[in-house]
Amino acid sequence: MKILITGEKSYIGNSFKKYLEEFYNERYEIDKISLRNSNWQVKDFSKYDAILHVAGIVHAKSNAVDDSLYYAVNRDLTYQLAKKAKQEKVKQFIFLSTMSVYGVDNGTIYEDTIPSPVTLYGKSKLEAEKLLKSLSTSQFVITIVRPPMVYGKGCGGNYKKLSKISSFVPVFPKYTNSRSMIFIENLVELIRILAEDQFEGVYCPQNEEYVNTSNMVELIAKENGRKIKLTNKVNFLIKLALKRVNLVNKIFGTLVYDKNLSTYNKPYNLVSFEESISKAEADKSGI
Repeated sequence: MKILITGEKSYIGNSFKKYLEEFYNERYEIDKISLRNSNWQVKDFSKYDAILHVAGIVHAKSNAVDDSLYYAVNRDLTYQLAKKAKQEKVKQFIFLSTMSVYGVDNGTIYEDTIPSPVTLYGKSKLEAEKLLKSLSTSQFVITIVRPPMVYGKGCGGNYKKLSKISSFVPVFPKYTNSRSMIFIENLVELIRILAEDQFEGVYCPQNEEYVNTSNMVELIAKENGRKIKLTNKVNFLIKLALKRVNLVNKIFGTLVYDKNLSTYNKPYNLVSFEESISKAEADKSGI
């Protein structure tokens, strides 16, 4: 099976390629392509069974890019890429979308939750989804993946921040919350299954367990030979800040997919939460 990945520097794209080469080397042929120039427009897509489209603008600072660039890259470029893939008889287009399309920053997302994004990132991704669905046929399968926070060895984002915090703080808040997250190996295994069986539709994957931030930081520290004391003495301050400070809400707020949203025909949660933290923290010198 031949798969083309868009986005040469994508963490998820590179992790997918590395995972397949390590565990399924004889079964898949994986290529990558950059979309930063127009070279992709003349590349022959006809030899590929599936395209995994992970390239895009994520959370750039407002003063770093023009707002219209979100739509030009995340929506318009995605649509142009998919149209070319369809014209050249690619069987499946897998689009990496985001939990942000729901516009929910606290609470539970259910099957009947209507997407209503509030950020440029979420809005541009949802518009791309709608355009992609218009291309869907029995010969051209559209697969949309809306992951929550992704973490793993070498990843950036909030996990990297939490890992850094755990490396030096002696005390951390003991606060009760739940977050949907997914370990990178679990995510790429799901993507592999979706490509292997040409599943269509929208998928909202997550680890089997919801993650409590305090427990996660404590476990990260433990993996690195440190012990952090958890305290509930500042919980009243966290409660006051949850709705006022975005960073506090991202760390200590509750945001989850309902478990029924993440049940599929084949298991993809191959790595437990404890093992995933051990793998994420392994050999940091290589990050």
